[in-house]
Amino acid sequence: MTHLIAIDQGTTSTRAMVFDAQLAPVASAQQELRQIYPQPGWVEHDPEEIWAAVVATVRAAMQKANVQAKDIAGLGITNQRETTIVWDRATGKPIHNAIVWQDRRTADACARLVREGHEAMVARKTGLLCDPYFSASKIAWLLDHVEGARTAAAQGRLAFGTVDTFLLWRLTGGATHATDVTNASRTMLFGLRGGGWDEDLRRLLNIPEELLGRVGENAEHYGTVMPELFGGAIRILGMAGDQQAATIGQGCFFPGMMKATYGTGCFALLNTGDAPVPSRHRLLTTVAYQIDGKRVFALEGAIFVAGAAVQWLRDGLRIIKHASEVNALAEKADPAERVYLVPAFVGLGAPYWDPQARGALFGLTRQSGPAEIAKAALESVGYQTRDLLEAMRADWPGMADTVLRVDGGMTESQFSMQFLADILDAPVDVAAISETTALGAAYLAGTKAGVCPDPQGFAKTWRLSRRYAPGLDADVRARKWAGWHDAIRRTRGGST
Repeated sequence: MTHLIAIDQGTTSTRAMVFDAQLAPVASAQQELRQIYPQPGWVEHDPEEIWAAVVATVRAAMQKANVQAKDIAGLGITNQRETTIVWDRATGKPIHNAIVWQDRRTADACARLVREGHEAMVARKTGLLCDPYFSASKIAWLLDHVEGARTAAAQGRLAFGTVDTFLLWRLTGGATHATDVTNASRTMLFGLRGGGWDEDLRRLLNIPEELLGRVGENAEHYGTVMPELFGGAIRILGMAGDQQAATIGQGCFFPGMMKATYGTGCFALLNTGDAPVPSRHRLLTTVAYQIDGKRVFALEGAIFVAGAAVQWLRDGLRIIKHASEVNALAEKADPAERVYLVPAFVGLGAPYWDPQARGALFGLTRQSGPAEIAKAALESVGYQTRDLLEAMRADWPGMADTVLRVDGGMTESQFSMQFLADILDAPVDVAAISETTALGAAYLAGTKAGVCPDPQGFAKTWRLSRRYAPGLDADVRARKWAGWHDAIRRTRGGST
C-alpha cells in the first residue's frame, strides 16, 4: 500500500487528492459546489450534490494517479465545519438541505440565549459564543421547522452530522455514525474539558442525545469504504475539520505556532498547547487536534469573508471576469484614494461577532472606481487578519512575535500577501504545498496506517514557497489601520 487519499469537502468545492507515502501530491480532482440562497442571510447546500461530487472526484483522482483500492493505505476526510445535516437513519436521505456555516437564520434564537444569560455557560463549557455560526442552533431550527422531525429525532430515527459525519455514514454504508473531536468542538454541544456531548447544552437547545454520533480522535480507524464505490475496500483512518487539518498540514504542532487559511473565509489558529485558554477578546477556544490520546488546544479567529469578497467583485459587481484578474486591477488603484470595504455580507466574525452587520464601502470619491474597490477588497483581508492577531496577543501572553504560515487560494495573490505582511508588520510564509488542508487529512490517515512519521517528524518536512517581509512605512500603516477601525465603527452604527 503506497498511497493515501484525502477528501477535502469545502464550502465552494469538493476535492479529492492522492498522495504518495512521502506525502507528495500525485493527482487531484475537483468540482465546484452550488450555493443555495433561499433568503437573504440564508445559505444552503444540497447534501446529495456533495455526496455525488465526493464519489466522482475520488474516482477521478484515483484514475489520474493510476492507483487502485489495493494501493491505498488509508483515506482521510476533512470538511467545512459547522455545516449541519440531519438525515433519516433508515433511508440515509437528508430531511432538508444542509445549513451552511455562513447561514444566519438562527441569529434571533442565539440573541435570545444571550439575553437569557446563557452565553457565559456556553463559553465556559465549549469555548464558543452563542452565534448562528455553530451547529447547535441549526440543528434546533431543522427539528422545529421540518414537519415531524422532532418526533422522529426523539424516537431515534434521525441522525445529525457535520459534513464529515455524513460522508462517513455514506462511505461505510451506514455502518459508522461518528465525528472527530475537532468537528465536535464546533457544534456548541461539546464540552472541551469533559470531552463529550454536554447534557446541559443539549437540554438548553432541546436536542435529543439520539441524534448524536460517537466522538473519536483525529487519527483513528473509523470504518471501511464500501468496496463497490472505489473498486475495493479502503480504510478510513483520519478525520478533521478543515481548519484543524490545515493546522496539521502546516506542521503547527508546537505552542505559539500560527496558521491562517484563506479560502471563502479566513480562519487563523494559534496552538496554545495542552490546556484550553479562555478568550477575553471574543476569540474561540477550540481543539486543534487529538492524536494518540493527547489533546491540543488552539485559539481561533474566524473571518467570514475573504476570498468571497473577490467572488463578489466577479459575480456581484462584475468588474472582473476571472478571480485572477483582481490583482492587476488593484495595482491600478490611485494611491491617494482611501477606500475601505467592510465585507460583512453575512455579518462580522471575530472579534466582533455581529450577525446583524452588513457590508459597506467607505471613502468613495468621484475618482473612485473599480480599481479602488478591488484594492479595498483585497486589503480588507489583511485588516481582518490583524484584528485576529491583536486579539490573540492580548489573550495569550506566551505569544511572542510570530511568523504567520498561510495557505489557501488567496495566497496566490501577491498583492494580498504583501499587504498582509505590511499591515501585520510581520513576516508571512506561504507553504510549498498550497493544499495543506488535504495534506493534513492525508497525514492523519498515513500516521494511523503507519506509513507517515509522528507529528514532530512530520513538522520537519514543512517547506517554504515564499516569504513576504513587511515594508510599509510605520506612519502609513498607522493611518491605514485607524481608517479601518473608523470604517468598522461606522458599519456597526457607532459601536466598536
